[in-house]
Parts: sequence; C-alpha cells; structure tokens
Amino acid sequence: MSHYPESVQILIDRFATFPGIGKKTAQRLALHVLMAKSEEATQFAKAIMDVKAHIVFCSVCGSITEEDPCHICMDPKRIQDVICIVENPADIFTFERTNNFRGRYHVLGGVLSPLDGVGPEDLNIDKLLNRVSEGMEVVLATNPSVEGDTTSLYLSRLLKEKNVKVSRLARGLPVGSDLEYTDIATLTRALEGRTEL
Repeated sequence: MSHYPESVQILIDRFATFPGIGKKTAQRLALHVLMAKSEEATQFAKAIMDVKAHIVFCSVCGSITEEDPCHICMDPKRIQDVICIVENPADIFTFERTNNFRGRYHVLGGVLSPLDGVGPEDLNIDKLLNRVSEGMEVVLATNPSVEGDTTSLYLSRLLKEKNVKVSRLARGLPVGSDLEYTDIATLTRALEGRTEL
C-alpha cells in the first residue's frame, strides 16, 4: 500500500512508465512537480499537451514533425538518391547533429524481434520499398545489436533485389577510448572493419 496521497501515487506511477525511469526516480520527479510553482507545473502540463496536439509522423520518412512532410523531406538541397534507414525518429536528430549526412531518412519504427512478436509487417518496410529505385544508395543505420543486425540483413536482401546499393555504418572503437576497456565484440568489429592508410 502506498503512503502517498492517491493523486501523488498516480503521478509516480505515470512517471514510472517512462523508459529508464525506476520507482525511486519516478518518486523524485513527482515530488519535484508537486513542489514546483503552479505556473511551472502548468507549463510542463501544457508542453505535454502541445506535443500530443501538434506532432505528427511524416508521411514520407516517418520522422516526427509539426508539418507533413517534414522539413528534411521537403529540402530540395538534400541528396535525393541516398536514404539512411534508422530505427526511430530520435536517430535522425543524432545524425543531423553531425552535419555530415545530406541525404534523406527512413524510420522503420523498430527492429525485427521474433521473441517480442515484431515481424516485418510491424515495421515501416513496405513504404521503404516503394521509396527506393534502381541506382539509389541505402545506408543501414540500425543499432549494433542482434535485432539491429538481423533487421539490416533482412533489409539488405530485399533491397539488393531492387538493384540498390546497400551499405552499413562502420563499427569500431569510440574516439578517446582505451583498448584496455573495450569489449571483445567491439574490438573484433574494429579489426574486421580496418581500412588501409
């Protein structure tokens, strides 16, 4: 049984549903909201409502946007025949911060995970296949996990049937890291992906 008043416990339970937020952090967040000035709490609630009211998924790439299609899909300066495939919209913003990729994107909405009941029909694959054509390049940028690798392998087979150039992000050692603390899988991939100088 909770020792908190019901409304506080409901807020704690809501925060606990967020990814990476445990019960203790949820309690701290709820108590922070409770102790905040009414104006601050109202602005927080309004920000949540505004995001739910104004954000949509881009009908072209699947990213989050306030205007459909999104500004990246509408940008005529973008390279039109290169598409970077990512798992979720947050990945696009990570790439955009680098200022190095000038192509377009496609959001899968997850990865293949048979154990979790996620198959090809659950991902944004059909729309991808309709977007690509012969001679294009597709960069597979799924996370370096078993599910991400499985998804990339599955997509590469489908895309090669369309005579599309398929590439995968290089993997290796993070800048500034020490070999002593590098895990075996990362070190193995770094060796496999070595390039000639």
